[in-house]
Amino acid sequence: MWPEWRGWRTAAREALYGPGGFYRRAEGPAGHFRTSVHASPLFAGAVARLLCRVDEALGRPGALDFVDMAAGRGELAAGVLDALPADVAARTRAYAVEVAERPEGLDHRIEWRDTPPPGSNGLLFANEWLDNVPVDVVEVDAAGVARLVLVREDGSERLGEPVGPAEARWLERWWPLPGEAGLRAEIGLPRDEAWASAAGTLERGLAVAVDYAHTADARPPFGTLTGFRDGRETTAVPDGSCDITAHVALDACALPGGLLLPQREALRALGVTGARPPLTLASTDPAAYVRALASAGEAAELTATGGLGDFGWLVQPIGVPNPLQE
Repeated sequence: MWPEWRGWRTAAREALYGPGGFYRRAEGPAGHFRTSVHASPLFAGAVARLLCRVDEALGRPGALDFVDMAAGRGELAAGVLDALPADVAARTRAYAVEVAERPEGLDHRIEWRDTPPPGSNGLLFANEWLDNVPVDVVEVDAAGVARLVLVREDGSERLGEPVGPAEARWLERWWPLPGEAGLRAEIGLPRDEAWASAAGTLERGLAVAVDYAHTADARPPFGTLTGFRDGRETTAVPDGSCDITAHVALDACALPGGLLLPQREALRALGVTGARPPLTLASTDPAAYVRALASAGEAAELTATGGLGDFGWLVQPIGVPNPLQE
């Protein structure tokens, strides 16, 4: 049994990654929620094109690394390898970084790891990873003091001690809380540190984090902590039965030179537009028209306002020009 009351960071870490935790289950994340990776192979194709741009920026090295952080069951890594031109795929070393065991039948070219490889040169891509790096939740009490929110295994909450000095400094810099009782924030410091550590494994190349995000000009007043189970949003309960997630303060994570942009802009820069095929194609090649129409629908989902297109991309160049900037 765990202690009756714990901070959300400790509770969520155990519920997600401890023995029998949510992310160690056989069904994997795809059994509970749908990411851009699962929505369409167009996403893996766009990431493959981004890797090719990084390859050019690196001078087409003999070994090109692709690191898939929080790889789920390796779907993105496998899709990227399949979408690469043959000459680039032959030079690519693909790594899937995940806490769960390697799934059966995964492409033999993908190395399965629990940490990113040090000294890589290429593209490190983290799709919906940082939102599952556990964070503490704070709430303003009746006296205007920000206190840690403590939680029990059944999801019951109460307020604990005031936040510590490092957390208070982070809040002051990135998520200032007015002294109004009930206002909440999620302290993103562990995510800042996790991102700096992951990006720091690159010698040269590009690190990209993709997540539901917010920036300093539009922080949610009551935080974003929530859960997902069987494809539906639910109350966050730290008992291992559901995903526990919170949107990411990506502007706080960004290192010098990082670029923030919405997914719709990033994907359009990589050729995913959602444009409908010309009607003339329907008469000259009906089968091609149907395929192109389906592809346009998938692209529209990936770039939709109010949906996947609202994801934030943090694009962090390491020793190369940013390939998403002109």
